[in-house]
Amino acid sequence: MNIIVCIKQVPGTSEVEVDQETGVLKREGIDSKMNPYDLYAIETAIKMKEEKGAKISVVSMGPPQAAEIIREAYMMGADEGALISDRVFGGADVLATSYTISQGVQKFGQYDLIICGKQTTDGDTAQVGPELAEFLGIPHITNVKKIVEVKEHSIIVDMDMPHAVQTVEVNYPCLITVEKDINQPRLPSFKRKLATKNQTIPMYSFKDFTDQNENNYGINGSPTRVIRIFAPEANNDREMWKDAPDVLVDRLTNKLKELKYV
Repeated sequence: MNIIVCIKQVPGTSEVEVDQETGVLKREGIDSKMNPYDLYAIETAIKMKEEKGAKISVVSMGPPQAAEIIREAYMMGADEGALISDRVFGGADVLATSYTISQGVQKFGQYDLIICGKQTTDGDTAQVGPELAEFLGIPHITNVKKIVEVKEHSIIVDMDMPHAVQTVEVNYPCLITVEKDINQPRLPSFKRKLATKNQTIPMYSFKDFTDQNENNYGINGSPTRVIRIFAPEANNDREMWKDAPDVLVDRLTNKLKELKYV
């Protein structure tokens, strides 16, 4: 069984500057980490490997420094990985990002299952996984909270719906996005760190892809534009009220209406 896990490096802080012209986060010189949801995706793949046997490949899109999280994935149990990196891909929205990753995934050859985290902490769109599946022409299931059974030609999972849990079976090749409740990610292994310290990380750039139309990548391939990003204004105003409960209820209700919270 061949499993591909999509991972991303995200800012390790919320104090990130934004390019006012492009609306893109300025990631240079800030502490970064692996997207927390992707840790659950890697753990899900490792458990399948331990139970059924599998080859785990990880792929990430980002600047050269994103190779750090591929190293981390190696230390957790991934077998191989690759980084998709090129200035042509810069400034991509979720659609262009998904298309770029779909081009990179095809470099791995045949696969059975792609696992993504539910969403990333820097974008929170939860769109890349499903859009990646659409570009690859494979079925997908989102919000997976449990792997019920891994079969020879299909996988059965529990999907967390708004008001119910739905059990679904889907044939390979397919893609799933996982919730954080699916497992508890293991810590990177120091033993594996030593064993994989010299393991190479291939890098795929624009010239390596089948589609050589630059208009399908980066800002050029992004139909959406961020007009403005700004931090919420801090409001430390406080009011202390003392009165009878029924009076306080009315006063609080009126205050919430005044602030347009209700």
